[in-house]
Amino acid sequence: MTRPIRIAISGGGLAGASLMQALRQYPHLDVHIFESAPAFKEAGLAIGVTRNAQAALDLIGPPAPQLLERAGAVPMQGVRFMIAEGEGVGQVIDEVDNSKGTRLTSIIHRAAYLQQLLADVPEDHLHSSKKLEGIRHDTDSVTLKFADGTSHECDILVGADGIHSTVRKFVLGENDPAAHPRNTGLWVVMTLQPYDKAKASLKDFVNSNDAREYSWVGNGTYILHNVLSDGQLVQFVIGSKDDEPSDQWRRTVSACEIKKLYANWPMELRNAIDELLCQEPEQNGIYLWEHPPARVYASGPICIMGDAAHATTPWHGSGGGMSIEDSLILSTLLGRAKTPVEAQAALKAYDYVRRPRTQRIVESSRVTGMMLIGKGAQTGMEMKVAGNLLPRWDFILDLDMLEHRNEAIQKMLDELTVSA
Repeated sequence: MTRPIRIAISGGGLAGASLMQALRQYPHLDVHIFESAPAFKEAGLAIGVTRNAQAALDLIGPPAPQLLERAGAVPMQGVRFMIAEGEGVGQVIDEVDNSKGTRLTSIIHRAAYLQQLLADVPEDHLHSSKKLEGIRHDTDSVTLKFADGTSHECDILVGADGIHSTVRKFVLGENDPAAHPRNTGLWVVMTLQPYDKAKASLKDFVNSNDAREYSWVGNGTYILHNVLSDGQLVQFVIGSKDDEPSDQWRRTVSACEIKKLYANWPMELRNAIDELLCQEPEQNGIYLWEHPPARVYASGPICIMGDAAHATTPWHGSGGGMSIEDSLILSTLLGRAKTPVEAQAALKAYDYVRRPRTQRIVESSRVTGMMLIGKGAQTGMEMKVAGNLLPRWDFILDLDMLEHRNEAIQKMLDELTVSA
């Protein structure tokens, strides 16, 4: 009897957990997931799962689509982009709603979603406190070496180990500039607030019965807010850009600086900022980093996915969605592999279909971010007149996911034919 294909996933965040969940339907795959932290947990607040990612979940099959609902995802009834400074203040730049029944995006708490993704995974396949320090690729296997002195042998290694990925450095080479992330200079401060408190501050702009995501465009400043956790929480985010480049990951933002940045915004929004963010003297901000384009996502029996492959800024709300798409393609292809050699053909096909799309999203997100903080070539009113903001999402949302999956399958068949 042919032995199972041994798959190791390095990284127990949303990307690794999504892939783990998608691979569980294939009994001939022996999958283990390794997390460097003492426990499987997610940093950060919320993510959006847009309709393209929801289509990927549908194709993965049960229970993947149902896990969103179990984790308290709130489907947005609409998305609005508003002018917060300058000409046309208070006007809608552009908006879209689901009046025709079209799915837009669902907002979900990262930690709640991770918990659901891993809830039914056997404990002996979940390994915490396993910081990856070394990788050895031999003729017939890959060996992972961990900081605690232990090791694990596998046939296929999937690096889902985030923006600081060890596996990415192995695939590309430590000296490849694309092996390391770069700071975009943009930063955000994020907070989760109880619904009633946020409602009192944002008033009619927050409504759990008609949940909508708002993006407010200023002159070098930005606000986003949306509803999550079954309507119990509101995510509130401010963002701006530093004039000078930085190599830091975090940034302290004082209440005085926040008030100065938003001094020319409408009174109702200034009041909301004051009530939700300025009651403490300082807030912890984070810089937004991204990966330069990698020349490959796979090398032999080793590949990267999620933020390890295509770490992106959040302006398209697509980081989590790309990981879900990666999980669909990788699970579909690895599920068809019957031997480790065929599994390597699966990784080649994955690289072929996923790299162009994800790298385009990373690039587009950076440009979109400059537009949303009011540092692009056009003002909010000019974007309204031109109608060129919402169409930036079309290539992301309107991908035919079934066709994308079938392209990957065909590419894998072509690889197997060539190798035969």
